[in-house]
Amino acid sequence: MNAIKYIYSAFLMIALFGSCQKIKTDDISFVGTAAAPANLSVLFNITQDNTGLVTITPNGEGAIYYDVYYGDGTVTPANLNAGKNTTHVYTEGLFDVRIVAHTVNGKTTELIQKLTVAFRAPENLVANVAIDAANNFKVNVSATALYETFFKVYFGDVPNEPGQSFLEGQTVSHVYAAVGTYTVRVVALSGGAATTTYTTTVTITDPVLIPITFESATVNYAFTNFGGATATKIPNPQMNGINTTANVGRMVKNAPEVWAGALLTVGGNIDFSANKVFRMKVFSPRVGAKVLLKVENLTNGGIFFEKEVTSTVANAWEDLAFDFRSINTGNSYSKVVLIFDLGTVGNGSANFTWLFDDIRLTNQMPVGFLTLPVTFDLANVNYEVTDFGGNVSVPATDPTNGANNVKMTTKTGGAQTWAGSTIGAGFTSAIPFTATKTQMSIRVYSPAAGLRVRLKVEDRTNNTRSVETEAMTQAANTWETLVFDFATPSIGTASMNLAWTYDMASVFFDFGNNGTGSVFYWDDVTFLATNVIPNYLTLPLDFQSTTYPYPFVNFGGATATVVNNPNPSGINTSTKVGKMVKGAPEVWAGSFIDLVNPINFTVLRTFKVKVFSPRVGAKLLLKVENTTNGGQNYEKEATTTVANAWEELTFDYTAIPFGFYSRVVLIFDLGTAGDGSANFTFYFDDIRLN
Repeated sequence: MNAIKYIYSAFLMIALFGSCQKIKTDDISFVGTAAAPANLSVLFNITQDNTGLVTITPNGEGAIYYDVYYGDGTVTPANLNAGKNTTHVYTEGLFDVRIVAHTVNGKTTELIQKLTVAFRAPENLVANVAIDAANNFKVNVSATALYETFFKVYFGDVPNEPGQSFLEGQTVSHVYAAVGTYTVRVVALSGGAATTTYTTTVTITDPVLIPITFESATVNYAFTNFGGATATKIPNPQMNGINTTANVGRMVKNAPEVWAGALLTVGGNIDFSANKVFRMKVFSPRVGAKVLLKVENLTNGGIFFEKEVTSTVANAWEDLAFDFRSINTGNSYSKVVLIFDLGTVGNGSANFTWLFDDIRLTNQMPVGFLTLPVTFDLANVNYEVTDFGGNVSVPATDPTNGANNVKMTTKTGGAQTWAGSTIGAGFTSAIPFTATKTQMSIRVYSPAAGLRVRLKVEDRTNNTRSVETEAMTQAANTWETLVFDFATPSIGTASMNLAWTYDMASVFFDFGNNGTGSVFYWDDVTFLATNVIPNYLTLPLDFQSTTYPYPFVNFGGATATVVNNPNPSGINTSTKVGKMVKGAPEVWAGSFIDLVNPINFTVLRTFKVKVFSPRVGAKLLLKVENTTNGGQNYEKEATTTVANAWEELTFDYTAIPFGFYSRVVLIFDLGTAGDGSANFTFYFDDIRLN
């Protein structure tokens, strides 16, 4: 009989839906296949006025209505549609409330939930308040009591807190926003006004973890000092070089002990499973200062491992490495100990004051000094590089020659626009730049053409002394030699100063773009004993390259292209030249082309351009611009003196102000609209500084 009622109800629902939608259907197969209700639960809400009035709200998946048996002897159950509730007045006692959930096809699921109705204060309240094992800022709360109906917990971190309700057998959680000590209050409520309260305090801490960076606002970097040394966290007084972070550690070594130092206890055992080389940035007052880094067991100081290294620069940040590869990983270590100049008594002066930062575990061994050229092929030479900004470099085999060792650098997804790789710790001697020898080269195997590769050289003891320049890849998935001319530095960087020492180099692949996982192979970092014409777009522009497309940008109605020389004679017998056809509508129609690096006007300031004009008296305006700031520009105009023959025009740039000009703009007959005819067709070639 019940099944017939359910099927009838289903037909009625289908009929109603069909009448609304004006769609006829006789498919009721879902009726027989619907599953029994799942995840059945019930919520009790008891008024706090000692009346025993309880609101009962059932809930479940797949149920269309519920039968609620109150459990107090009431024979007839309440019949509720899904989402509805019922109220009932109870006397004090313990009741088994039975919920029967029904689906459309008559399947049922039952739940019996105990309901305690008591008009006395709950007794034997036991609350469990515990900090979460996986999150130091999270607290989990559960509770039990006699005669309770439900609980409320107040976590104590906000004013006028409403409290969070929960039932016996449930656990509620809360995440604090900051460290501190908080009062947690758990209130057990009965069916009346009487309550019972449990109060405790929880202390939220943020433990010290590896890596130790001193940048957290919540971590308590609680040094334990010994022997006369004092270590503290301070604002970074030397935000330069390889360390521009806001905060660092400082240790001042005083008397009386030669072993004076400090230790930090980390929150848990240090993980040496993957990485076993400690790296730490140190700012030392002098060369040759000893730095001992030691790890100890939490409770047994006899279980330890230590390494000592020596500073190589004074009053500059350097990244020291401590080789822990032979540590016994069967032991546990949770203390990090630092001792500077072990064996020497400190006096608390500037000569015994060190800064330190970024204590971290890596797999990178100390990087040594190298000699040019860097080939990655010599035995017993440490060719490791220091990556930054998201680069990852590893030794690799040449993808075209298995016998050749190279370096493979991945600019990982999300890597910074300036991600790069520093070659070793520097070179054994300065790169021998002169006024006429200003170039280096690198063989590169790039995933794409048209990518900027930047090379930076600097003084390894003073990184404010540096110069950077760029080259551009011309091909994909093949080896090419990129030439870097430091006489033409990159936009926004310093010019070469031959009085400075340059003995360190860093390479930046796809400079200016975030990483996408692109992989670059590179080899043969070389100083060029004789300058050559770089294999990227730069002056002179002779249009003879077979690999670079000379990407003119046309404007105003003009069109510039590279074509075969229509008249290889006189002063210009080259095979390729530029061609500009000036059409309407603008009198300023022309074209420009961007160079890889700014033009170097420090020595040469006279432009020469070979021009083939259809008539005498045609004007050519030659303009240079800053590619990122069009307001920084300079221009000169010259006039042709012959027709239908090559001549060389001269443009005097001696008065050009200092700037970074890497865009070359050409406009023929400025002030006159062209018509695209032969009378407005010009050829040009060999744009150069003379």
